[in-house]
Amino acid sequence: MKHVVLLGLPVLCAAIFLGTAAAQEPAGQRSPQGPPSSGPAPTASSIAQPPLVPLDWTPPALAALSAQAAVKSSFTLDRNMLSAAAGAVPDDDMPVRQAINKLDGVSVHLLRFGNEGVIEEPLVDSIRDAYHLRGWKHLVTTTTSGGPVHSETTDVWVVLDGVNVRGAVVMAETPRSLTLVTVAGNVSPVDLLHLRGHFGIPRFDGERLRDSHYR
Repeated sequence: MKHVVLLGLPVLCAAIFLGTAAAQEPAGQRSPQGPPSSGPAPTASSIAQPPLVPLDWTPPALAALSAQAAVKSSFTLDRNMLSAAAGAVPDDDMPVRQAINKLDGVSVHLLRFGNEGVIEEPLVDSIRDAYHLRGWKHLVTTTTSGGPVHSETTDVWVVLDGVNVRGAVVMAETPRSLTLVTVAGNVSPVDLLHLRGHFGIPRFDGERLRDSHYR
């Protein structure tokens, strides 16, 4: 069972409360006496394609790190929840609302290793290698120096469909924590900057990301 913890954001709360309450229409049923469908056979272009950014996939090394974490939390927000979250954003923060409206889904994994825990760097490198092997484009690595405990390294990848960005991954590592956020949707690096501080995306230094070629 997935839990949402460690995030006290009103936007996230609205997404979860309103999104889970959204009613869905039951699928229609064909009468057993009705004739079989005589419509044209589906073509390759009409068959739903698998998502370019599978929110339920994570690099195998993340499971190994999760087994070592003292506190761990994972959750996924679908489009209904995100729409509710966008509606809760104040009118004077329109760039954030517009960025959320471009999302199809968000998956978040939070790992905390406690005062005595230390992240195994080879496992973090394996996560980076996994995205490289999938062909996702690594945009930037930013490092914030805050001493032995509060320093942070953030990596950002984007998923490209031709020249279009279809999603992104943000991984933030400190000596005692790891946050991995996957977003699906037609987003740009500038949208990712607006989403910092929401849905578990850390407030990383984004100057290099702002100058990225993919906008």
